[in-house]
Amino acid sequence: EVENNYSPYPIFWDGVEINSVYSDNISVGGGSTYGVGGSMARFVADDNTLFCVDEASLNIVDITDERNMKKLKSKNIGWQIETIFKRDDNLFIGSMSGMLIVDVSNREQPCEVSSYWHMTSCDPVVVKDDYAWVSLRNGTDCGGGNNTLDLVDISDLSNPVEAKSYSMTNPYGLGIDGNILFLCDGIAGLRVNDITDPMNMIEIAVFSEIHAYDVIPYNDVLMLIGDDGFYQYDYSDLENVVLISKIEVIGE
Repeated sequence: EVENNYSPYPIFWDGVEINSVYSDNISVGGGSTYGVGGSMARFVADDNTLFCVDEASLNIVDITDERNMKKLKSKNIGWQIETIFKRDDNLFIGSMSGMLIVDVSNREQPCEVSSYWHMTSCDPVVVKDDYAWVSLRNGTDCGGGNNTLDLVDISDLSNPVEAKSYSMTNPYGLGIDGNILFLCDGIAGLRVNDITDPMNMIEIAVFSEIHAYDVIPYNDVLMLIGDDGFYQYDYSDLENVVLISKIEVIGE
């Protein structure tokens, strides 16, 4: 089986780039604006601060003046860093070998809280309540790890522990809206799951014809990045997700 090499495309909403996944903090049309950090994102904006990761470092930038941005801190946090997700004053950073939790309440002095290690796999992360959802997949760039959706108990941020692991096909990005989790599961398609009880996730529907890289569920509209473009779906009926529009993107 060959991993599909998706390329991430940025999404802009009201002048703000949205990387992935619904956030309660989003504000459009005036007032404070927050970037939406998500499962496949490498950066997230929070008010006047941009948090971004490269392969080995966390970089924090003051973007109060967009014409004169200032780097506040660059901190080495490991290697093979892939994704970043922000909740409250904590960053959940995914790498090929695990998840790091970093406290950024002091923007200029980020502090590692804890880490959660697993087999070498690509590692998108989203967070809801006391759990982090981590999709792990193997492939050319990600080693020979498992294809799973791991549920990590983060009720004690200093000691994250695996609570359960769900078997998947080849999972990529994921997004949460309320108690609904959308998972891009490679050639298996888009999975829609009820996570009211995280320890007993219930699959509502699978759309095998939808091959996605990442998703943003928001107000019954699923914004989706695939290997050939940007799609919008109406998911007001979770068992009958309907295509609203598509913008084709042709890679080189």
